[in-house]
Amino acid sequence: MNKKTKVARLSIFSNTLLIICKVIVGVITGSVSIISEAIHSSMDLLAAIIAFLSVKISDTPPDKQHPYGHGKYENISGVIEAILIFVAAIWIVYEAVKKLTGANPVESIGIGSMVMFFSAIVNYIVSKQLYKVAKSTDSIALEADSLHLKADVYTSLGVGVGLLLIWITDWHILDPIVAILVAIFILRESFFLLKKAYSPLLDVKLPDQDIVIIEASIHKFTNGKFNYHQLRTRKAGFYKYVDLHLELPSQFTVEEAHQICDKIENDIEAKIKHIEVHIHVEPIETKKEN
Repeated sequence: MNKKTKVARLSIFSNTLLIICKVIVGVITGSVSIISEAIHSSMDLLAAIIAFLSVKISDTPPDKQHPYGHGKYENISGVIEAILIFVAAIWIVYEAVKKLTGANPVESIGIGSMVMFFSAIVNYIVSKQLYKVAKSTDSIALEADSLHLKADVYTSLGVGVGLLLIWITDWHILDPIVAILVAIFILRESFFLLKKAYSPLLDVKLPDQDIVIIEASIHKFTNGKFNYHQLRTRKAGFYKYVDLHLELPSQFTVEEAHQICDKIENDIEAKIKHIEVHIHVEPIETKKEN
């Protein structure tokens, strides 16, 4: 089992533990903000399961049906996770609005606060580990899972502080208000996650910093003497793809043209991880003097 799969499995275990704690304490205290956090963690668990499956599938080698590999499964995972977060936020708002019309006193505030702060600590540790592996492997699925848990850190802290304020002020209406603020934060998170995960499904080009590296490698081995065009880039999961047309003199042998292409490809692949470069050579006629 590779490190991507291991850290995705860790997220499943941590979310399961926190859901159990939050549901029990939410029922005991009657706090809608804690219940909202349990709902959020339930969506996080489902997202963690999806991420776990997607990273396993995305690492599967290319086959006859998927000659470009399975990388986009991670992007699909990210889109599904963003939608799940959106649904969770709407659900939280619905429950909080109902509570606003007839807020019941929150009981056992001390226990509720402790569980929220415990949840924040656990999610901070797991989120940090997920993000570290996501960046080292360029995994959108793990990054999405990390963002979920990072949001859970802030929302858990918010709920915990909200419960303490209720204890200090005895204003129980703060409970549904905090829940709504949590939902707004989650909606914002879902928007940015959806944007990032969905773009590669439309074959959006690679980031500008990658394009600069690619063009520098081309110029390095053509010395600016030969032109290129139709430079196209895209991304699928953590895999990156580049193809371009390179114009070389017609008197070049196949071996000479191949050597230049190899140098360009090897240089790009040494600087950008998980990238495939394909170069189509076109002949240019040398002008003859009359």
